[in-house]
Amino acid sequence: MNIGQAAEASGISAKMIRYYESIGLIEAPLRTGSNYRVYDADQVHVLRFIKRARTLGFSVEETSRLLALWQDKSRASAEVKAVATAHIAELETKIAELQGMVGTLKHLAHCCGGDNRPNCPILDDLAGPNSHQGH
Repeated sequence: MNIGQAAEASGISAKMIRYYESIGLIEAPLRTGSNYRVYDADQVHVLRFIKRARTLGFSVEETSRLLALWQDKSRASAEVKAVATAHIAELETKIAELQGMVGTLKHLAHCCGGDNRPNCPILDDLAGPNSHQGH
């Protein structure tokens, strides 16, 4: 199949497929005489693996590591679990940071009158301490 068909079958855009190829995440596929990429079912399976890993928030580097482990039939599952566990810790940190942001914004939105007056605690907070309004 061509890159458009591989993109549709994998859920990854053709542009991202080319990018993954350029950074070495996936191997370059065979090309036709007119230089079109030709993907087979195994390559689409790899693309689906990448799509799922990226959907779960794994970085390109983590995805590369997981892909290598997936393709290594002598791998130890402990290695895979270590990558996943480290990613879980990163996600939990991000969740805590996002919850902190939500809390701060809720407080600021609550303090804002939301009326026709120019005074706004949200903008005052963004400007920081000792700032002059309008600068």
